[in-house]
Amino acid sequence: MSWGRGRRRRIPASAGIKKQIYLFAPFELMLTSFSMLPWRLLHFLIYGSFCFVIVPLFPGLVTVDAFTGTYGINYGRIADNIPQPESVVTLLKAAKIKNVRIFDADHSVLKAFKGAGLELVVGLPNGFLKDMSTNEDHAMDWVKENVQPFYLTHILRQSLTLLTHRLQVLFKEDVLVYLKPILDFFSKTGAPFCINVYPFLAYDFDPDHIDVNYALFESNSGIYDEKTDLHYDNMFDAQIDAAYAALEVVGFDKMEVIVTETGWASGGGGDEKGASPENARTYNYNLRKRLFKRKGTPLRPKIVTKAYIFALFNEDLKPGQGSERHFGLFKADGSISYDIGFSGLKSSPAPPSSISLKDIQVKGWLAPYSLIFVTCTSILLLVLA
Repeated sequence: MSWGRGRRRRIPASAGIKKQIYLFAPFELMLTSFSMLPWRLLHFLIYGSFCFVIVPLFPGLVTVDAFTGTYGINYGRIADNIPQPESVVTLLKAAKIKNVRIFDADHSVLKAFKGAGLELVVGLPNGFLKDMSTNEDHAMDWVKENVQPFYLTHILRQSLTLLTHRLQVLFKEDVLVYLKPILDFFSKTGAPFCINVYPFLAYDFDPDHIDVNYALFESNSGIYDEKTDLHYDNMFDAQIDAAYAALEVVGFDKMEVIVTETGWASGGGGDEKGASPENARTYNYNLRKRLFKRKGTPLRPKIVTKAYIFALFNEDLKPGQGSERHFGLFKADGSISYDIGFSGLKSSPAPPSSISLKDIQVKGWLAPYSLIFVTCTSILLLVLA
């Protein structure tokens, strides 16, 4: 399951080795009424992802970048027709996608990813939240069972991203009494603030007042913000800057924002505006091109934007509206859903010179790399503790 997509939802190592664990705190914030002009129209949800280091457990900390480059992908598995995890690793390496987000700790997936050279964020389902938040021993046992056996590197980074129930807030005063001290603590550790950005949902919510070209990174007149004297030619950047602006208001203007989900549905129900293969291709192609430029946003031009695309595959068993089952960049056989610039994969229809997933597997793309984990948990742990 994915989280934060709008109204739809919806360890011991070698002796002397330095180790660290990052704990993330996901929750969602509705910024639709934010006063700055381009942002109060966006209708999007964000979940915050703050991390801290458990210093008493692992002294002698080292710092490692959890995100290589600017481009990652979400690998969901609510489907009965997608490739086996070993084939997925082959596919990801052929597509040169290094950053991957998964939503549970399925051992078949972790075994396939072990040593594959992919940087992995592992999710912990909602059902574990209460137990993990009240029992440290159970949390560490979970890490030892589901994370420790699968890492190779001398630097251990583990991921326990908790899928929590949404909290819709606008940095209200009653929330800030809890939020600001936590933000301050995580700011001192250099943790990012992670958001889900869906121009597709914004456009679907209000197609009469949102220019689809503005949502798709296509040519448009854009939006000028009088308060900041900044011009926005795409909704993606505006939504990210909404998060930066909200953080700045409460005193955390140095905190980095990372996009952990963004994408566009290639199909959906009859009432879902904008869900089409053409729009999905346009959005994801332009997004990929924008990320590869390694640039920031108008409000934070020096902070390179990073994002995980949603999603790797169409997931045919996902509940909800039709679009929930049509976010995949790839089809079940490993061919591309539409061409956004990936090479070495068969499109539909495929030119004679391209190769399929089976061809890639024969060539053998596996190599000994380290598996890096990022450890995550919910802000609710701090509230419930």
